[in-house]
Amino acid sequence: MDDKVATRCSFCQKHAPEIDKLIAGPGIYICDQCVQKCVEIIEQAPSSRDEPEAQLPSWRSMTDAEVLKQLPRIASVAMQAEGGLQRWVGEARRRGSSWASIGESLGVSRQSAWERFANSENQAA
Repeated sequence: MDDKVATRCSFCQKHAPEIDKLIAGPGIYICDQCVQKCVEIIEQAPSSRDEPEAQLPSWRSMTDAEVLKQLPRIASVAMQAEGGLQRWVGEARRRGSSWASIGESLGVSRQSAWERFANSENQAA
């Protein structure tokens, strides 16, 4: 993954310089504004046990153009998460973890883990 990809909120897509605080998770980030919005939603929304489908995007209410407009945002978040995963795998390798243990952790074979991540490991060296 290219380190030139700017860090941004995985939810609203604002870049780090545009927000006050950015909270990092494993490969994702959320800004203080989105955290506040989440708190508001949680306080107002019924329990997901009552209506699990109410928490999901309503595809039926979106136009084709609205769905297509979301694709680049989702791709950007995916690239950011992939970069985080690459860094975590790199750290696991730096600490001596085998490709077999990394593959097992990810639910894939040793070979699949090596094929996906070995090239980025070699680039970091």
